[in-house]
Amino acid sequence: MTLVGRKFPNIEVNAIDELGDTFKINILEKAKAENKKVLLFWYPKDFTFVCPTELFAFQQNLSEFEKRNTIVFGASCDTAEVHFAWLNTEKDNGGIEGVTYPIVSDSNRNLATALGILDIMKEDYNEETNSVVVEGDNVTYRATYLIDEEGTVFHESINHMPLGRNVKEFLRLIDAYTHVQEKGEVCPANWEEGKQAMNADRAGVSDYLANHVN
Repeated sequence: MTLVGRKFPNIEVNAIDELGDTFKINILEKAKAENKKVLLFWYPKDFTFVCPTELFAFQQNLSEFEKRNTIVFGASCDTAEVHFAWLNTEKDNGGIEGVTYPIVSDSNRNLATALGILDIMKEDYNEETNSVVVEGDNVTYRATYLIDEEGTVFHESINHMPLGRNVKEFLRLIDAYTHVQEKGEVCPANWEEGKQAMNADRAGVSDYLANHVN
């Protein structure tokens, strides 16, 4: 079930910053308390291959998110200790040294389970061993959530593990949502900041199509 238009789960999780300080964070309450948007992106595992390219891509655009009153959080099911080791490993050795935004450590998988983004192909109860057997890595897909100042999700997307994200698209989506919030207009296909939006009525659509579609 999609979370778009709904409040983000009210769940507290562990996180770590670039200095190695660990803290508790509730994404929903963070957005509301600071009156900021939040971008939360999940990746499968620390010390892997596509993942560091994404973490650096978000880092390279961090100032652009900050200009848009948006806080960035990375997240995986690795422990805070593993995150800290990765943060202190040079990128030439597969690390993410230089990443400055916090990284969530959902090692008990409470939040990832609530979001339904874990790679669980099948989960069976084994009567002989009296245990649950999980098929799949039980790590997250590349899920991304954009959350507004009221804690409401206005975008969610999930990529399979081999597929890295386009960070610029999330900036565009934040711009579009902010335009809707401030102007009351809607944003047509391929809209970017500075381009014409339109009124959400038949006249507005007709005017836009007449001027932009051959």
